[in-house]
Formats: sequence, C-alpha cells, structure tokens
Amino acid sequence: MSTIIALNSNISTMLAWANDLPGEATVISVGSPELPMAHSDVVLAEGVPAESVAAGLAEHVDTSAFILVPATPAGRVVAGAIAAKAGLPVVTGAKGVREGNVLAARFGGIVEEEIAAPAVVLVSGGAPLEGEVVAGQPLAVDTVDLRVSATESSETKSVNLGAAKKIVAVGRGFKNKDDLQLAFDLAGKMGAEVACSRPIAEGNNWLARDRYVGVSGQHVTPDLYLAVGISGQIQHTAGMNEAKTVVVVNSDKNAPYVEQADYAIVGDLYSVLPALTEAL
Repeated sequence: MSTIIALNSNISTMLAWANDLPGEATVISVGSPELPMAHSDVVLAEGVPAESVAAGLAEHVDTSAFILVPATPAGRVVAGAIAAKAGLPVVTGAKGVREGNVLAARFGGIVEEEIAAPAVVLVSGGAPLEGEVVAGQPLAVDTVDLRVSATESSETKSVNLGAAKKIVAVGRGFKNKDDLQLAFDLAGKMGAEVACSRPIAEGNNWLARDRYVGVSGQHVTPDLYLAVGISGQIQHTAGMNEAKTVVVVNSDKNAPYVEQADYAIVGDLYSVLPALTEAL
C-alpha cells in the first residue's frame, strides 16, 4: 500500500501515480488538517516546520511499498529522513509509473530505469486537489526541536510548474535580467508560466530556482513548451522531454533544440517575442 506525504494541496500527480500502483494509497497530510481526500494528518504548531516531523513519519508509512514525497526543499528533507530511518533508497528523476514500478530518468534522460518497491520517490509538481475538504485521522508523530526563528519575504513569485499546461522557458539568449519581461509579457498573453534553464536560476540568479527545468531541477509535462534562447542541451531537455508540443525560438539554426522541436522559429528573440505578443 503506497503512502503519499502531502506538505500542501499540490498532490494531484502523486495521487495519479498512486492510483496506478498496487493496493490502496494512504495520504498523510503534514501541517494542514483540511486537505481534500486526506486519510490522516499531522497538525504542526505555528512556527514549527514540516522538517521537524520528518523522521517520525517513518513510523507511519508502509515500508514494503512506495512512499511518494514532493520534490521540494522541505520534501527532500522529509524523504531523506524517512529513507534513512526505514533503510530505503531515495529515487530522483521519477517520470511515472509502469506495471507497478516507478520509472526514473537516468544519465540525463538518455535511458529509463524501472524501480521496484520499496523506495522513497521524489515526485515533481502537481496541481492542487479540488473537492470537498475531508479531515483525516490525526497522527501522533515524534518530533525534533526545530523552530522557525525568522522569515524573510521574497520578491519573486512562487510558481508551480508541475501544474502548468503552458510554459515559456528562457535561457542565456537573454542579454539582461530586465529583458526577461519580454517572456513574461508573452506568457501573460498565452496564460502560461515562465520557466528557465539552469544558468538563469543558478548562475545569473535572475529567476528563482523553482522555475529551473532540467536534470536537477523541475520535471514538467505541459501541453505546450515554448523555449526561448535555450540551446537544447540534454541537461535541460531531460526536464521537459515529455511535453506534448515543443516550440523553439533561437537565433542559431544549428542549435540542438531547433532539430528536436515540433516547430522552430530561427530569429532574434528581441524581434520574435514582441511580434508573437502583439499577434496574440
């Protein structure tokens, strides 16, 4: 029986995967007693982070099956603690479920590995659950003494790329941070979210890391993925290679992305993006 560890309501992907795995799924909601479809919950006191119950959750999961945990910073702590306590491996790069096993991308997405239970699996993204609120059975979980000592608001908007149906992704073809507004303007017209390649998030620090798509970043499956100023190296494409339609804007006709895409516009993004925005 698989277990879903929910740190917020964005668990639609984990729930879909659990439905394709053998047996029923149990949802353990951490921090919120009002998650739709929750079977059990752990209510945290104000100022106490989810990481404080990470190791204690190991006592309430089925260690003979899959344990699905969100691939967020807090989720990785929870996954590591459960895995260490239960003596299980942590699976990264998970792509989906096939015949009762979990599929994971390996070597930058060149191959897939089929992993059998038991294991702790980090799952990227998912839309918020909708429906009637169901209070779960409260769980008494051992905690460690962790407290939030301070909070600092970020100027950047948090984004859930896992739930996005349309994505505009930006790369090093943009010369300045302010120029990214061209992508945000286009995304606004499309009803899309803005994502990025790794250098934009971790090299230039122009966008938050939760917008980074790639091997060690977010894995997304939108209906439309528009990549702008990104060459298309496997370190990036491994994070979006299951998008239904891929459109590329690049000034280099020999860029790997141009050949891989369903549609490619070879041109200067500083001319192409405003034209697309105006057309929309």
